[in-house]
Amino acid sequence: MVDIPVIIFCGGEGTRMRGGTLTKKELVEIDGRPIIWHVMRIFSTYGHNRFILPLGHEAAQIKRYFLDYEAMSTDFTVRVGKRRRHVAFHGHESHPEWEVSLVDTGLNTDKASRVASVASYIDAQRFFLTYGDGVSDIDINKLLSFHKAHGRLATITAIQPAHYQYGTMKADESGLVAEYEQYPRLPYWINGGFMVFEREALNYMQNGDDVALETGVLQQMIADEQVMMYRHDGFWRSMDTLKDAYDLQQLWDNGAPWRVWE
Repeated sequence: MVDIPVIIFCGGEGTRMRGGTLTKKELVEIDGRPIIWHVMRIFSTYGHNRFILPLGHEAAQIKRYFLDYEAMSTDFTVRVGKRRRHVAFHGHESHPEWEVSLVDTGLNTDKASRVASVASYIDAQRFFLTYGDGVSDIDINKLLSFHKAHGRLATITAIQPAHYQYGTMKADESGLVAEYEQYPRLPYWINGGFMVFEREALNYMQNGDDVALETGVLQQMIADEQVMMYRHDGFWRSMDTLKDAYDLQQLWDNGAPWRVWE
């Protein structure tokens, strides 16, 4: 299996989460693990263990998490009191070894420009690109096979979100309700992340620090007929607010539908 690098966006401000916590959004925990760890675990399950994190706002929090990763994840014995400290770690993580490149890409750099900034770390003919706050039970192998088969430069995983805040009703002119549905699935498809790009797509992104992905690069690539949509009908949720974090914790406690690993 080819280990394809995975770029995970984690440089934004997280404005919808800000005010509820000082913790950077991607580090808000679900079952004691940051949401970005869950995203990485999904890709790792399918053999993709090289991650590139373009950093921006609160970069120090992300760096500190990975520098302390082994100490925070396993038991250890530390010998102190001499000139040199010795730490012996006991056991190891349940996932394969991860290679994580943390790259400062600027505070206000737009998404596509962040990808261009880490181009030197992409040593393969294609790469995954996703967000650090969305989890899914997506089959990465099927996504990759779909991408390889169509031959274009990009694939975006699309999902039909459910309306988790309200129920919908259908009624006749008198107001008599004929149908009520709680949390209906909406009729349109949205970008769920879990994207695949050929390396040539980087040519669309290298134009300064203000190159947008969704409203810029993807629009150009769509005009050039280089973007395909992979429909995912399974589980998908993003975490934008503390309520989302609470909901994801409840889902974890009741079976964790995005837990594709053992």
